[in-house]
Amino acid sequence: METTLDPAAVGTRAAEILSQMQDHDLWERFTTSSMKYSPCWATYTGMPSISRFNLDSDGQPLLVEAMRALALKAAVFELSGGDEQIAELLLPLPVDDMVHAVLAQHTVMSWIERDLGVLFPHDTDLEDFTYTRGCVTDVYYAAAGWGEQPQRYWLDSRETNRRIAHLNELYGTVGITAGGRSHDIDFDTVFTDAPKLAAV
Repeated sequence: METTLDPAAVGTRAAEILSQMQDHDLWERFTTSSMKYSPCWATYTGMPSISRFNLDSDGQPLLVEAMRALALKAAVFELSGGDEQIAELLLPLPVDDMVHAVLAQHTVMSWIERDLGVLFPHDTDLEDFTYTRGCVTDVYYAAAGWGEQPQRYWLDSRETNRRIAHLNELYGTVGITAGGRSHDIDFDTVFTDAPKLAAV
Protein backbone atom coordinates (compact mmCIF):
# COMPACT_ATOMS: atom_id res chain seq x y z
CA MET A 1 0.00 0.00 0.00
CA GLU A 2 1.35 3.39 -0.98
CA THR A 3 1.97 6.00 1.71
CA THR A 4 0.82 9.42 0.58
CA LEU A 5 2.24 12.68 1.84
CA ASP A 6 0.51 15.98 1.17
CA PRO A 7 0.69 16.17 -2.66
CA ALA A 8 0.86 19.97 -2.68
CA ALA A 9 3.85 19.94 -0.32
CA VAL A 10 5.64 17.25 -2.34
CA GLY A 11 4.88 18.94 -5.65
CA THR A 12 6.01 22.35 -4.46
CA ARG A 13 9.23 21.01 -2.98
CA ALA A 14 10.00 18.85 -6.02
CA ALA A 15 9.51 21.83 -8.35
CA GLU A 16 11.86 23.88 -6.14
CA ILE A 17 14.51 21.14 -6.17
CA LEU A 18 14.37 20.80 -9.94
CA SER A 19 14.55 24.56 -10.40
CA GLN A 20 17.55 24.80 -8.06
CA MET A 21 19.27 22.02 -9.98
CA GLN A 22 18.68 23.83 -13.28
CA ASP A 23 20.13 27.02 -11.79
CA HIS A 24 23.20 25.22 -10.42
CA ASP A 25 26.59 26.01 -11.98
CA LEU A 26 27.07 22.31 -12.74
CA TRP A 27 23.72 21.81 -14.52
CA GLU A 28 25.14 22.13 -18.03
CA ARG A 29 28.02 19.78 -17.25
CA PHE A 30 25.61 17.36 -15.63
CA THR A 31 23.16 17.24 -18.54
CA THR A 32 25.93 17.17 -21.15
CA SER A 33 27.77 14.34 -19.42
CA SER A 34 24.51 12.42 -18.94
CA MET A 35 23.79 12.61 -22.67
CA LYS A 36 27.35 11.48 -23.51
CA TYR A 37 26.67 8.35 -21.47
CA SER A 38 24.03 7.28 -23.98
CA PRO A 39 25.95 4.33 -25.50
CA CYS A 40 25.69 2.64 -22.08
CA TRP A 41 21.98 3.27 -21.56
CA ALA A 42 20.86 0.37 -23.68
CA THR A 43 18.91 -2.33 -21.92
CA TYR A 44 16.80 -5.13 -23.32
CA THR A 45 13.69 -4.18 -21.35
CA GLY A 46 13.00 -0.61 -20.23
CA MET A 47 13.85 1.73 -23.08
CA PRO A 48 13.17 -0.81 -25.87
CA SER A 49 9.57 -1.06 -24.59
CA ILE A 50 9.01 2.40 -26.13
CA SER A 51 7.42 2.12 -29.58
CA ARG A 52 9.87 2.94 -32.37
CA PHE A 53 12.49 3.88 -29.76
CA ASN A 54 15.36 6.04 -31.02
CA LEU A 55 18.03 7.13 -28.57
CA ASP A 56 18.85 10.23 -30.59
CA SER A 57 15.33 11.63 -30.37
CA ASP A 58 14.17 10.03 -27.11
CA GLY A 59 17.26 10.68 -24.98
CA GLN A 60 16.57 14.31 -24.11
CA PRO A 61 12.87 13.85 -23.25
CA LEU A 62 13.78 10.84 -21.09
CA LEU A 63 16.40 12.96 -19.30
CA VAL A 64 13.69 15.51 -18.47
CA GLU A 65 11.43 12.80 -17.05
CA ALA A 66 14.25 11.23 -15.05
CA MET A 67 15.13 14.58 -13.46
CA ARG A 68 11.48 15.17 -12.56
CA ALA A 69 11.29 11.68 -11.04
CA LEU A 70 14.46 12.29 -9.00
CA ALA A 71 13.16 15.66 -7.80
CA LEU A 72 9.93 13.98 -6.66
CA LYS A 73 11.85 11.24 -4.87
CA ALA A 74 14.10 13.80 -3.18
CA ALA A 75 11.07 15.81 -2.03
CA VAL A 76 9.34 12.71 -0.61
CA PHE A 77 12.56 11.63 1.10
CA GLU A 78 12.99 15.06 2.70
CA LEU A 79 9.34 15.54 3.73
CA SER A 80 9.06 12.01 5.13
CA GLY A 81 12.06 12.48 7.40
CA GLY A 82 14.30 10.27 5.28
CA ASP A 83 11.99 7.31 4.69
CA GLU A 84 13.69 5.39 1.86
CA GLN A 85 10.76 3.02 1.43
CA ILE A 86 8.17 5.64 0.51
CA ALA A 87 10.71 7.75 -1.39
CA GLU A 88 11.26 4.86 -3.82
CA LEU A 89 8.32 5.96 -5.95
CA LEU A 90 6.84 3.69 -8.59
CA LEU A 91 8.30 4.57 -11.98
CA PRO A 92 7.81 3.14 -15.45
CA LEU A 93 10.77 1.12 -16.73
CA PRO A 94 11.88 3.58 -19.45
CA VAL A 95 12.08 6.43 -16.93
CA ASP A 96 13.78 4.19 -14.37
CA ASP A 97 16.39 3.23 -16.97
CA MET A 98 17.16 6.90 -17.46
CA VAL A 99 17.34 7.48 -13.70
CA HIS A 100 20.11 4.87 -13.59
CA ALA A 101 21.95 6.64 -16.42
CA VAL A 102 21.66 9.99 -14.62
CA LEU A 103 22.89 8.60 -11.31
CA ALA A 104 25.96 7.25 -13.11
CA GLN A 105 27.18 10.87 -13.08
CA HIS A 106 28.06 10.27 -9.44
CA THR A 107 30.62 13.03 -8.88
CA VAL A 108 28.52 15.84 -10.33
CA MET A 109 25.37 14.55 -8.63
CA SER A 110 27.21 14.42 -5.29
CA TRP A 111 28.34 18.03 -5.64
CA ILE A 112 24.82 19.14 -6.56
CA GLU A 113 23.36 17.22 -3.60
CA ARG A 114 25.90 18.85 -1.28
CA ASP A 115 25.27 22.35 -2.59
CA LEU A 116 21.47 22.06 -2.55
CA GLY A 117 21.32 20.15 0.72
CA VAL A 118 19.20 17.37 -0.80
CA LEU A 119 19.62 13.65 -1.32
CA PHE A 120 18.41 11.88 -4.46
CA PRO A 121 17.43 8.49 -3.04
CA HIS A 122 17.60 5.39 -5.19
CA ASP A 123 17.95 1.81 -4.02
CA THR A 124 17.37 -1.11 -6.35
CA ASP A 125 16.52 -3.31 -3.35
CA LEU A 126 13.42 -1.17 -2.83
CA GLU A 127 12.33 -0.87 -6.45
CA ASP A 128 8.93 -2.25 -7.39
CA PHE A 129 8.05 -2.33 -11.08
CA THR A 130 4.27 -2.13 -10.69
CA TYR A 131 3.76 1.45 -11.87
CA THR A 132 0.12 2.06 -12.76
CA ARG A 133 -1.57 5.20 -14.02
CA GLY A 134 -3.10 7.21 -11.19
CA CYS A 135 -0.70 6.01 -8.49
CA VAL A 136 0.79 8.39 -5.94
CA THR A 137 3.71 9.16 -8.26
CA ASP A 138 1.23 10.64 -10.74
CA VAL A 139 -0.46 12.64 -7.99
CA TYR A 140 2.87 14.16 -6.94
CA TYR A 141 3.88 14.79 -10.56
CA ALA A 142 0.66 16.72 -11.18
CA ALA A 143 1.11 18.70 -7.96
CA ALA A 144 4.56 19.81 -9.15
CA GLY A 145 2.91 21.66 -12.03
CA TRP A 146 4.78 19.90 -14.84
CA GLY A 147 1.65 19.18 -16.85
CA GLU A 148 0.65 15.84 -18.34
CA GLN A 149 3.22 13.06 -18.28
CA PRO A 150 4.27 11.98 -21.77
CA GLN A 151 2.53 8.64 -22.21
CA ARG A 152 5.26 7.56 -24.61
CA TYR A 153 7.54 7.08 -21.60
CA TRP A 154 5.13 6.74 -18.67
CA LEU A 155 3.99 3.25 -19.62
CA ASP A 156 1.75 1.30 -17.28
CA SER A 157 3.42 -1.87 -15.97
CA ARG A 158 0.82 -4.12 -17.60
CA GLU A 159 1.54 -2.63 -21.03
CA THR A 160 5.28 -2.67 -20.37
CA ASN A 161 5.15 -6.37 -19.45
CA ARG A 162 3.16 -7.12 -22.61
CA ARG A 163 5.76 -5.33 -24.74
CA ILE A 164 8.70 -6.96 -22.97
CA ALA A 165 7.17 -10.41 -23.50
CA HIS A 166 7.04 -9.65 -27.23
CA LEU A 167 10.60 -8.30 -27.21
CA ASN A 168 11.81 -11.46 -25.46
CA GLU A 169 10.20 -13.57 -28.19
CA LEU A 170 12.05 -11.55 -30.82
CA TYR A 171 15.34 -11.65 -28.90
CA GLY A 172 15.00 -15.41 -28.57
CA THR A 173 15.08 -15.80 -32.36
CA VAL A 174 18.71 -14.62 -32.35
CA GLY A 175 19.73 -16.54 -29.23
CA ILE A 176 19.29 -13.77 -26.64
CA THR A 177 17.39 -15.05 -23.61
CA ALA A 178 16.42 -14.11 -20.05
CA GLY A 179 15.68 -10.51 -21.01
CA GLY A 180 19.21 -10.02 -22.29
CA ARG A 181 20.90 -11.64 -19.30
CA SER A 182 22.18 -14.57 -21.34
CA HIS A 183 22.74 -15.65 -24.93
CA ASP A 184 24.04 -18.64 -26.82
CA ILE A 185 26.10 -16.74 -29.41
CA ASP A 186 29.52 -18.30 -29.83
CA PHE A 187 31.81 -15.51 -31.00
CA ASP A 188 34.58 -17.99 -31.80
CA THR A 189 32.42 -19.41 -34.57
CA VAL A 190 31.00 -16.04 -35.66
CA PHE A 191 34.41 -14.45 -36.10
CA THR A 192 36.54 -17.19 -37.57
CA ASP A 193 39.39 -14.71 -38.18
CA ALA A 194 39.51 -13.63 -34.51
CA PRO A 195 42.78 -14.32 -32.69
CA LYS A 196 42.49 -17.20 -30.25
CA LEU A 197 43.02 -16.25 -26.63
CA ALA A 198 44.96 -18.59 -24.40
CA ALA A 199 42.81 -20.28 -21.78
CA VAL A 200 43.39 -18.93 -18.31
